[in-house]
Amino acid sequence: MITSLLAFVLTLGVLIVVHEYGHYRVARACGVKVLRFSVGFGRVIWRYRKHPEATEFTLSALPLGGYVRMLDEREGPVAPEERAQAFNNRPLLQRTAIVAAGPIANLLLAVLLLAAVNWIGQDEPKAVLGAPLAGSLAERAGMRAGDWVQAVSRDGQDWQELRSLPELRWQLTQAVGARAKLYLNLSDKDGHGRRAVLLDTDALEGRDLDAALLRKLGLGGAYSEPVLGALVPSGAGAAAGLRQGDQVLSVDGVPVLDAASLRERIRAAVQDGRPRTMQWQLRRAGELLSIEVTPRLADDAGKTVGRIEAMVGAAPQFVKVSYGFAEGLMKGAERTWEVASMTLTTLGRMLIGEASLKNLSGPLTIADYAGQSAQLGITPFLSFLALVSVSLGVLNLLPLPMLDGGHLMYYLFEGLSGRPVSEWWLAQLQRVGVFVMLLMMTLALSNDVTRLLGLH
Repeated sequence: MITSLLAFVLTLGVLIVVHEYGHYRVARACGVKVLRFSVGFGRVIWRYRKHPEATEFTLSALPLGGYVRMLDEREGPVAPEERAQAFNNRPLLQRTAIVAAGPIANLLLAVLLLAAVNWIGQDEPKAVLGAPLAGSLAERAGMRAGDWVQAVSRDGQDWQELRSLPELRWQLTQAVGARAKLYLNLSDKDGHGRRAVLLDTDALEGRDLDAALLRKLGLGGAYSEPVLGALVPSGAGAAAGLRQGDQVLSVDGVPVLDAASLRERIRAAVQDGRPRTMQWQLRRAGELLSIEVTPRLADDAGKTVGRIEAMVGAAPQFVKVSYGFAEGLMKGAERTWEVASMTLTTLGRMLIGEASLKNLSGPLTIADYAGQSAQLGITPFLSFLALVSVSLGVLNLLPLPMLDGGHLMYYLFEGLSGRPVSEWWLAQLQRVGVFVMLLMMTLALSNDVTRLLGLH
């Protein structure tokens, strides 16, 4: 809980400061006087000003946003000698640049953060997959346990090399979001027997771009050898004579493809409310053995399942994924563009009812994910920070009053018509903007609560 709170505060602090600094820096470059740079809203708890005419930097009690207050004749009287420094008196292109600078700063931050992840590098599971789910898209495409996905393609001609399982999941997420097919170039886990398969990801029915939808693809997790780890001394596995390091070859005459399928066979070894004895064939120190294994029953979310009280499965193979300076920066920019495009696509699909409103997330979900990523290490946290920064940048560019994108729409109208939006229209649009923002915040918070309660 403390980790999540601290990570959430750090996330908000970094993103708000960067966003507002974008506005502040460009405003100063355009000759606009900045009165206050605030992180947070409400009561000021800390302030600093170098001299009476300088910008006042403040930290306020409610750290869920920030603002840059500029000299503006629409907000108060301006001395004649300072009129040239007022925001409303600057040329249209300068006002546009000042408003756009905040979201652009967030997008640039995302590029740098993702580039830093690429430069630092991280250990990621190799894209070698376990057995696909029965009847799934993956199984119908001819995939099997131990398949190593080495490249992906949208058209079967232009292939993009993969380095890890997270890269594959990202490509799948994009394909599902774009309703596009995805070709996979496969080999066995040792790199032999290359072949291509087609996943009909465009045929998936579902509106949520989440883990549940990806599971419909049927792709297994990272491949794990069906080898036993540590056993509970008094557990069912130890009582049957199993030992650490045993490699399971078959159960009841059916070959065991990977650790995931072995775990499922163990869980399903229940008949009429009683444990069912299984016949295991295994290899131990080069010797083939046949052993009868009777699991013990356990309750799992109201369902009775079998357990042998042992670690099942060897650790998956990991690879170090890192890039040089130029390539890392380029890939950071590419990933930022991809995330921004997918975010806009999802928002558009939500607007027309083709994607679920459950995709909206609020502060509770962000805090939860911030804590989880922080506990995993510096690179997962930097990746999370980058994704939130992209979301903040894209959200602020939406053409909604109260957001930077709304002001940019006003300036577009002014540029095309030669006159600014009238005060009456500004007031009406502001009311609409407040309503839309409150509605989005309510939906996001509702999704947060139901997600944390496990109701999604």
